[in-house]
Amino acid sequence: MKLLKYSLAFLLGAGTLTSCLDELDVVNPNQQTSSSFGFTADDLEECVIAAYNHTRMEGSYARVGYGIDLCRGDEVWNCSQVWYLPFDDLNVEATADIAWWPWREWYYTVNVCNFILSRVGEDNSQLSERMRQIKGQALFIRGLSYYNLAGYYQNPPLITSYETYSSLDGLYGANSTYDEVLDQVEADFSEAMDLLPSRDEGGEWAGGRATCGSAAGYYARALMMRHKFSEALVVLEDIIGGQYGTYRLMDNYGDNFREGSAYENNEETLFEIQYLDYGSQGTDDEWTPVNTSPNATQGHAIESNLAPGEYGGWADLAASPWLYRLFKSERTVDGTLDPRLYWTLGTYEADWADYEYGNVAYGHELTAADTIMVNNTYGGIPIAKNTNLRAGLYTTVVTGLHCGINMRLMRYSDVLLRAAECENELNGPTAKAIGWINEVRGRVNLPDLRVSDFSSANELFEQIANVERPKEFGCEFGRGFDLIRWGFFCDNGRLQQLKEHGTFRRSNDGSKLLTPVSYSNIGSDAELKSSYDTYLPGHEFLPIVQTLTNKNPNLVGNSANNSTDNSSYFSENGWTIRPVVDLDN
Repeated sequence: MKLLKYSLAFLLGAGTLTSCLDELDVVNPNQQTSSSFGFTADDLEECVIAAYNHTRMEGSYARVGYGIDLCRGDEVWNCSQVWYLPFDDLNVEATADIAWWPWREWYYTVNVCNFILSRVGEDNSQLSERMRQIKGQALFIRGLSYYNLAGYYQNPPLITSYETYSSLDGLYGANSTYDEVLDQVEADFSEAMDLLPSRDEGGEWAGGRATCGSAAGYYARALMMRHKFSEALVVLEDIIGGQYGTYRLMDNYGDNFREGSAYENNEETLFEIQYLDYGSQGTDDEWTPVNTSPNATQGHAIESNLAPGEYGGWADLAASPWLYRLFKSERTVDGTLDPRLYWTLGTYEADWADYEYGNVAYGHELTAADTIMVNNTYGGIPIAKNTNLRAGLYTTVVTGLHCGINMRLMRYSDVLLRAAECENELNGPTAKAIGWINEVRGRVNLPDLRVSDFSSANELFEQIANVERPKEFGCEFGRGFDLIRWGFFCDNGRLQQLKEHGTFRRSNDGSKLLTPVSYSNIGSDAELKSSYDTYLPGHEFLPIVQTLTNKNPNLVGNSANNSTDNSSYFSENGWTIRPVVDLDN
């Protein structure tokens, strides 16, 4: 009996000891490492969510990363003449602090995507459907990251393996060429097209995740950066034909710039950045990826940059008078103003008396005597797009990351206008190209264009580049990317045209706000300025900041660091820079 008791005691003790030892080996779920995390689909799904989160930070699309490209375009200027000034003047110095914020954000995102891709394997045929979706999203977001890095920094280091981070040699990588980076961008988007479902599958695929349609749209964009028009046209026509999901233009243009489930992730969207709606956000602004507040606002600050000071905004960015006059130069078949003006610029117009929310700015009724200036010191035409200036959810802007409007980064109208551009580049003005343009114009009831209106590819290109695209996408992210791929910074005629488009009036006299301005008067009118007068060669790109080149001995500057002209890149590739055409003659 004693022997039995001793045996039981020994077994119980051994069991207890074993139990204790097991507990010592348990991994703390709050302190996991790359050696213990990422081996299940659930783990990798968390990484995918983290990658999406990085796309909506300060340097990506939540403020500066979005605003810098707005400044680079010819339809927006820095009316505060402070915060974004060197980006607007296109002469950023290598010591400028915020010039590296997009770099910071997109490399954070690349890091997460590389980790995911290190876990899923290379043989797609062996992946479960869920793992295919995880891999496809990682490829898309990495492609998006490098698309932005190349578009801003020209020759950033290309890191595609997570193992690269395991050594100093890997961390201190050398520059890759512009072509090498875009080769990888194309490869990532192309593979993602085959792995991802379409928005037609519904659920989260129709509600914010990247789909095969997202990847196809961005693949076409990447191809067009290097004038691969025939390849891009095939992809764009497949999108139009429904191969990558069902897309259409929303009947109401304004539905692309309102918040709420009735409008966001609609059938026109190929990809958009998700932000929480007004009233459902936290209270803590989370400006960088290293902040991990559980109570983050999860909104963006684009509205804060755009909103007039009198409504609580930071009053940093305003619209160019050129864009306003462009909208005013053509009316619908019914004789009314183009409704895109209502949603793009916050001006009073008699046409808006009974349109949508009427003549309002943040809930305040406007009269013909009211002139809203973005900045009280330097004036500026208010930008209404991607703000609640028209919808009037609130009367005063709470500055910071609080706007809940999703940022539609690619819409179906872009597919149609890009298809028209590719068709024109390959075959000149054709009924097919004009038809796609008219589909976009028809949504806002503008009269149809005719093939006979255009005697050459140069004329139709001018119509697409400087009429159709500015009206449809004015004050949205992407104009700077277009100016680069078109070679406008590499041609004296086009650069002169940018100077004319970018002329604005710095004045606190509201009565002058909407009057026409002319570049030819800059010498005699001290209030006039053009951003492009201060453009330095190569500064269509941002410099790689000196802090980075100081720390990394293998990293060198780009054309902005060295103020070198990029026109030879165009000529060596045999690309055409379309000459300026006067469409009025």
